[in-house]
Amino acid sequence: MIARVSTVMVGKDTEIRRVLLAMLCGGHVLLEDVPGVGKTLLVRTMAACMGCTFGRIQFTYDLMPADITGTSVYLPHTGSFEFRPGPILSQMVLADEINRASPRTQSALLEAMEERKITVDGVTYPLPRPFLLLATQNPLHFEGTYRLPEAQLDRFFMRLSLGYPAPEQEVELLSRMQSSQLLEHMRPIMLVEEMEAMQQAVRNIYVDDSIKQAMVQVADTSRHDPRLQLGISPRGTLAWMNASQAEAYMNGRSYVIPGDMKETAPFVLAHRIVLSHASLLVGLRGEDVIQELLKQVVLLGFHPRKGIQS
Repeated sequence: MIARVSTVMVGKDTEIRRVLLAMLCGGHVLLEDVPGVGKTLLVRTMAACMGCTFGRIQFTYDLMPADITGTSVYLPHTGSFEFRPGPILSQMVLADEINRASPRTQSALLEAMEERKITVDGVTYPLPRPFLLLATQNPLHFEGTYRLPEAQLDRFFMRLSLGYPAPEQEVELLSRMQSSQLLEHMRPIMLVEEMEAMQQAVRNIYVDDSIKQAMVQVADTSRHDPRLQLGISPRGTLAWMNASQAEAYMNGRSYVIPGDMKETAPFVLAHRIVLSHASLLVGLRGEDVIQELLKQVVLLGFHPRKGIQS
């Protein structure tokens, strides 16, 4: 899967791997970067490789909640209403420039992201599985945007940034795209049922009690850290554990090791904390705080062989 997506996304193996990790956990991804670096292309390519239904929502200031969830249309010839589903009822959804829409419209995503269902006119519709929302936002030019509230940010499994390609990678990209549109010839290499089976396998990865205690230690320390206004929530700790399970699974192990939790922590936890004003003034980043908190972790009684036996 990573190799196939890399034929379109040049030099982004790490980012592709992390999006796939989020898919294995059933989590949603926030892609925060400047325009033109391939955020939309990454989502479309992942959907094409999986054979998923794909929905795209271009967020603008005048977008309404019904444009996302769908609406009931009156049929004069029958005298009844028929529900016309919106783009959110797809297996993979791209929410492009999510911070361009009003908070009322953004709130239409909360039920879908958390409970995997939507409610329209008092009727609840389950979302297809697997369901993955990938949202993008531009960190520049905040005129006409609405900042995502902390409650909504916390529902994103991870936050990623693609960044600009290296010069040699950009030359390779130009060469590949010169003669053909690679995405048009992309064929699925993974069944939806296979992804669901892998998601179940990730949930069965063994996590030692010492690993769980270390994660809680980091979360609790963050809640009392003077550099932070808001620490890691219990939802964040759970997401961290799930990401560590997926990291172990992708490395061919049936148990989590300390390296898995340290590898996944920055991109799963950094967007869930809120820095104090003093920390922002000195240029401190959330990733820096998470890395410092990880250095204080004390693992007691770690037994990886329990995972092998189980």
